[in-house]
Amino acid sequence: MFGLRKIISAKQTRLADAYTIENEPVSSIDLMERASTAFVNEILQEDLSNKKIAVVCGVGNNGGDGLAVARILQSHNIEAQPFLIQFKDKLSDDCQINFNRLEQVTVISSEKEIPDLSSFDLIIDALLGTGLQREAEGFVAQTINAINASGATVYAIDIPSGLFCDEITNASSVVQSDLVVSFQRPKKAFFFPENNAYIQQWRVVDIGLDEKFIQQQESHQYVLDEKVSLLVKSRKRYSHKGSYGHALMISGAYGMMGAAVLTSEACLRSGAGLVSSYVPKCGYEILQTSLPEAMCLTDTQYEHITSLPELEKYNAIGIGPGLGTNPDTIHVVSELFERINVPVVLDADALNILSTKLELIAEIPKNAILTPHIKEFDRMVGFSVNAQERFQKQQQFSKEHQCIVVLKDAHTSISDAQGNLFFNTSGNPGMATGGSGDVLTGIITGLLAQSYSPIEAALIGVYHHGLAGDVAAWQKGQYSMIASDIINNLRIA
Repeated sequence: MFGLRKIISAKQTRLADAYTIENEPVSSIDLMERASTAFVNEILQEDLSNKKIAVVCGVGNNGGDGLAVARILQSHNIEAQPFLIQFKDKLSDDCQINFNRLEQVTVISSEKEIPDLSSFDLIIDALLGTGLQREAEGFVAQTINAINASGATVYAIDIPSGLFCDEITNASSVVQSDLVVSFQRPKKAFFFPENNAYIQQWRVVDIGLDEKFIQQQESHQYVLDEKVSLLVKSRKRYSHKGSYGHALMISGAYGMMGAAVLTSEACLRSGAGLVSSYVPKCGYEILQTSLPEAMCLTDTQYEHITSLPELEKYNAIGIGPGLGTNPDTIHVVSELFERINVPVVLDADALNILSTKLELIAEIPKNAILTPHIKEFDRMVGFSVNAQERFQKQQQFSKEHQCIVVLKDAHTSISDAQGNLFFNTSGNPGMATGGSGDVLTGIITGLLAQSYSPIEAALIGVYHHGLAGDVAAWQKGQYSMIASDIINNLRIA
């Protein structure tokens, strides 16, 4: 879909391996060498000079990768000491080949032989890989605990050992990695917030698996990355402000007019030809002074919005930032649902109003875009015990109500009415600051006004919102950036 890459399961990845081996063709050991070389090339971007490195390997193909990585590092004159944790008598065929290619490997056959790893600067985890189906225990668990207790930096090959690839892991022994270098695709496990303790950073390297085969696999989960930029339309020379739509932002209340300013400016910066901001009377001078490019309409009430303006001339509407939940305001959302005939974005207090008037959820306009953070979503659909359950509810909500849900988090997920789920890869913790969500609402509404489809607007908006945040973090630092820095860097993103 849209040229975005599918996320596939561990089983599907093994099928892709087998298909590539048969149809490229390439031998399995040469494919392992290719993957191990890609891993080494990736970590050589870090400064490994004068680093003492331990490569902790298991007996399967992940261990085979690790043994190959140790050999390749040694060929670069980097001190890399391989350890084979022999928790089974027989090694996989390719693991055995790479074992034989090394001059020296320290074989660990029991818990009492597990070395003190605290003398190493870097540990490369190649213990278990993606095929794990039950919690690590015994000898293997003790090895994982020794890695975590070492105090060393940890890089994991493909996935941290002890972590399940496709499901939430409730294990007591999982490698706590500083960097994961994943082969061909990120794993679904990377997008579960519960796994944050095990994955500080991840990257993906291409190892040449057959992409056409991967894209043909049954999966409704996608990676949202730079490929989405291909959806952005170029501007025609003989165009004018009317060519790019008229957006209406309904936002603000006394003491929360900053949200109205941010969302309206973001809407303009996203490319909308015209933006009107509908606010309570207290916001008139604020909007006119801070954002002269936007037109300002006011409610009859001074402190909060109590009614809607005429809607016929707008191409898209965004509602919610700083709106408040005054009893006089609650019915505005219901009235909007009755009157609207253009795409709409529901955010912040518009969503809080839905959670207090759950009967309104059934009235959500088809193809509406909802942009809740986790707590707002849980208030609408009920508490989830973990991210896996929440993603399922998100997909079900979109299918049932024929809408798009942008669930805001470190890796924001976007669900559509067909049950697809897109995981965003841009953004950073510096965006965890007041107003960032208001900016996103403005961006998406502006894209809708320009005649992007709702799913296109959501995907383009989320990715470039995060990318602008990445530029802002580079300029200001994650601690110092504020929401307006995101707006200011949309031109670069």
